[in-house]
Formats: sequence, C-alpha cells, structure tokens
Amino acid sequence: MAMKFSSFSWYDLMTPDPAAAEKFYRDVFGWTAKDVSVGDMSYSTFSAGDLTIGGMMRLTDEAKQKGTPPCWTGYVLVNDVDDYVTRIQKAGGKLMQPAADVPGVLRFAVVSDPQGAVFIIFKGAQKPMAVEPALDTPGNVGWHELHAGDGNSAFDFYGKLFGWKKTQAMDMGDMGTYQLFTQDGGVDSGGMMTRMPATPGPFWMFYFNVDAIDAAAERVTKAGGKVAMGPHQVPTGQWIANCTDPQGAWFSILSNNK
Repeated sequence: MAMKFSSFSWYDLMTPDPAAAEKFYRDVFGWTAKDVSVGDMSYSTFSAGDLTIGGMMRLTDEAKQKGTPPCWTGYVLVNDVDDYVTRIQKAGGKLMQPAADVPGVLRFAVVSDPQGAVFIIFKGAQKPMAVEPALDTPGNVGWHELHAGDGNSAFDFYGKLFGWKKTQAMDMGDMGTYQLFTQDGGVDSGGMMTRMPATPGPFWMFYFNVDAIDAAAERVTKAGGKVAMGPHQVPTGQWIANCTDPQGAWFSILSNNK
C-alpha cells in the first residue's frame, strides 16, 4: 500500500480466531488473505484486489489478560519511531509497548494519546511511495474517526504531533461538535468527537469503503456480524453503518450509494 509520513497507512486486526475472521471479511468485503508469518509470530495480510490494506494477528493470552479486546488498530507512518515515542510521551501520551523490530519489515511502537485512544507508530524497511490510493478506493479505509474522551481538546495532540489540520466543525446538538480534519492538507480524511457515555473508552474507528451500504450491511449480518447503528446518511451525502465482527471487533462501512 502506498504510504505518506504522518498519516494512517496500515490497519491491523487483533482477533482470537483468525480463521473465522478471515472468512468473515472475505464474505463481507471480498478481501483475500495471505499468510506472511515470521517465526513464532502468526500474521496474515488483507488485500482488496491489488491493494494491500492491512493485516491480522491472533489476540494473545497475554493481551487478553491486559484487557485488550478484539480490535482494529491504525498505524501512523513516521520517519523515526524512537523520536516519536519521546515526543508522544512529552505531549502527555503513553507508551503501551516499547519500540521493537520485525527484521526486514518494520520498526514499531504501540502508544496512546493523552485520553487513552491506542494507535501504532511505525517505520517500514522500504521507502514509502509518493502516491496514495484515493480515499474512496474500494476496500480501502475511507474515513478515520476518533471517539475521544473530550473531543474539544483531542485534536491538539494530533495536530501538534503530526501536522494534521482542522477543517469544518459540525454542530451535532446534544452530541457536541464533530471536528473534521485532513492528514495531508488535502481532502478531509476523518473526524473527531466526544465519545458516547456507553462507549467503554476512547478509540479510533475505521470506515471501510463498500459498493452499496444496504447490501454490505446485509452481508455483515449474514456472515455472523452485527450492525450496531445504521445504515444512515451523513451530511456529506454518504451512507454509513457501525458494525462488529463475530469476534467482537468494531469497524464501520462507508458508501456513496444506498
């Protein structure tokens, strides 16, 4: 996948049942999976056609004991992992897993923002490509949404750390403000809001592009997942639905078509 510094450029699924999760996402999105395990680390990549969008690993017993649920996690590409670990900690974020290397592949560290939303910073062994796929590429992540502890202050951390820019702020009434942002100075690529009281904690939600929202939502339920909210239309004219896979990992679907 083409990547740019300071942008979400990869997405990992941690799941207790990789075989079942592979079947689910193949049935819903038409993805293919490829086993690229290294040593004792079991890992597969997901591809939408020719575009590799992320990967999948087994949720370990150690992670379960620490309270990590099945989840999707986003990777932000940086030019120096260790430098960014220091910067994140100085800005009030936390180091969840120290920087480590996957030889010949990448160096990464698991971190959280000051309010507790987890993400990963990484630098690959290969140079990032200059051109990224369009946000609306089928199967790609078309939107990045932070459900923050406090939406009004959440952007300060990411803006200073990665140079992301605020764009439009949308008034959602009792739900507060929905702050749109761009990661590269171009089109809007995500939004931030204060999480709903029922949400266990701050987290990043990723929206995968689908052909038509109703058909995709039907595939989710038919494959054993759940549609928790939606489908409904948002102010941009697009259609969304928030879902969980059979193992409990949250994800969302996004389409220009009903």
